[in-house]
Amino acid sequence: MLATTLGYGLSGVSGFAVNVEVYAANGMPMLEIIGLPDASVKESRNRVSAAITNSGFAMPIARLTVNLAPADMKKEGPAFDLPIAVCILAATRQVPQEGLDRLLMMGELSLDGTLNPVRGALPMVISASENGIREVIVPAGNAEEVACIQGISVYPARSLAQVVDHLRGKERIPVQVQRTYQEIVSSAKPVTDLAEVQGQAAARRALEVAAAGGHNMLMIGVPGSGKTMLARCLPGILPPLTFEEALETTRIYSIAGKLRPGDGLMVTRPFSAPHHSASIASLIGGGSNAMPGAVSLSHNGVLFLDELPEFSKQALEALRQPLEDGVVSVTRVHNQAEYQSSFMFVASMNPCPCGFYGSRTRKCRCSQHDIRRYLDRISGPLLDRIDIQIEVDAVPVKEISRDRPAESSAAVAERVRACRELQQERYREEGIHCNAQLDARLIRHYCAADAEATALLHNAVERMGMSMRAYGRVLKVARTVADLRGSGTIGAGDVAEAIQFRELDQKYWH
Repeated sequence: MLATTLGYGLSGVSGFAVNVEVYAANGMPMLEIIGLPDASVKESRNRVSAAITNSGFAMPIARLTVNLAPADMKKEGPAFDLPIAVCILAATRQVPQEGLDRLLMMGELSLDGTLNPVRGALPMVISASENGIREVIVPAGNAEEVACIQGISVYPARSLAQVVDHLRGKERIPVQVQRTYQEIVSSAKPVTDLAEVQGQAAARRALEVAAAGGHNMLMIGVPGSGKTMLARCLPGILPPLTFEEALETTRIYSIAGKLRPGDGLMVTRPFSAPHHSASIASLIGGGSNAMPGAVSLSHNGVLFLDELPEFSKQALEALRQPLEDGVVSVTRVHNQAEYQSSFMFVASMNPCPCGFYGSRTRKCRCSQHDIRRYLDRISGPLLDRIDIQIEVDAVPVKEISRDRPAESSAAVAERVRACRELQQERYREEGIHCNAQLDARLIRHYCAADAEATALLHNAVERMGMSMRAYGRVLKVARTVADLRGSGTIGAGDVAEAIQFRELDQKYWH
């Protein structure tokens, strides 16, 4: 007998429909899976057989052929365990077939029939909803992940036996109450607060400007000066994710398997901080299945590289393309995928191998050759793509012991939010949402400066030997500074502050 049900596979950040067909015929008992399955799908034969038996159902003594169509697209992962098991039971009349072709099922089966969560549940459910599917059975561990998708009935299941009872009409699984995005946002957990940072007025200002315009940022300073803490405060002052951004980001994390069972839609901006030993594949994406890397896991958030010169030169140079394009294409022999990677790049480093070159508190013990070799690990083209460079020195003891609390993230976030809303309104017809995304044409149109500011900028370009890319980035930062003070025109003070954020080029690399 023939039975058919519906599953979904993953291709990049999207899902695609898979018809799960089972044909039970007379012959030597066996279970064969065809339709370009990978090893994890082929192994479902043993999981499904044991789960059916241990759940109290009869594993048919027949020649079973499972076809996953379309046959020319590779099927990966254990998410097909549940639809294969249900289809086998339907082919042997242990489960009614009516409506199975309009019901999406996914889940990995344990040998005892328990349903385990799978990666990629959100993109598969979104794609199914877009294709008219209105009922979904998912593992209970994935239910919270898809709680925001409206117009679809989600049934969280814990075992194969519970799914079969539901399909038989014996005991229906309660449908999950879907939540609005506003309800999910209200339950967000707090992040590191700027109120915990003592002193560092210049670095705090640079952080605010970077957040207001979406600019890349580099912090150079002695060990223990607070560079990492400042970077970790950044998500707390950035505007909250919109619903569309939250879906984009959660999709990537779901595909990468980074969502823990029970996690819901991501509502805070991601903060990815890979170790300096990270390979190119872990940063950009790769592996045999073309999985997303750190740049994609930072989409709509922050990519923080601590100890920047310690990363391999090849890995750092590979960042140049996603920094410019906002997308990264990962191509492997057996798979190809394109992932979004629009992120704020924030990095920190010491000024020398020992960390105390230029310090006011400790003497540097490095030779000039050691310092130059250390700094030269950062290439000029990569530095050109960093809009804001700030020096961070050790905080004096009197600042640490001061009782007066520092300004909180909430106060800074309010100014950043107002500045971002101004930019979104300005660029509504341009397809961008912040100053950092301006290209050469848009810079000429939106970064108008008065005569004094223009003269100051031209003089700085000649004196500092800036590239044309650096020239444009100074203008973009000046545009953000002007936006923070509510001015439509860039003034000399705005340009002067933006130039100050580029002076470390001269001090350390020129």
